[in-house]
Amino acid sequence: MARCGLDVPGTRAPRPVTFLPPEDQVVRDILTNSRLWFVVGLGNSPHRAAYRVARFLQSIGKTVVPIHPRAEVVHGAQGYRSIADAVTVHGKPDVVDVFVRSDRAGEFADQAIAAGAPVVWFQLDVIDDAAAERVVDAGHVMVMDRCPAIEYPRLSA
Repeated sequence: MARCGLDVPGTRAPRPVTFLPPEDQVVRDILTNSRLWFVVGLGNSPHRAAYRVARFLQSIGKTVVPIHPRAEVVHGAQGYRSIADAVTVHGKPDVVDVFVRSDRAGEFADQAIAAGAPVVWFQLDVIDDAAAERVVDAGHVMVMDRCPAIEYPRLSA
């Protein structure tokens, strides 16, 4: 099974969803045209997927802003305790990428909507159908249970 942030090939069994996931072209456009990514759950733990994926995002030219209770500097980027705090410094993000447990993801989806982020991205195994519905109903794009470090090479081929 593929693990986000690791170079391990594999496939995942499809899961039923209650919202319509974006087409590959939409995901490709997000990965190609976005610049400012707020990464929720990004701290200084090299063994965590968020740490590796943030490094990957930087390697493809994205500006990564860590969102974490400790507000640590990660990969040279100052962290912030909340999405709202980061918005006051960086402005509206292109993508809010969420690396927290599914039972906490919805609160960050709501914060992303409030911040005006056009895209909310929940990482592999972060699944909250109700939050996804709120994101889509608010007119934003929702990507769920996917990883940009996997999707970028897949969609760039």
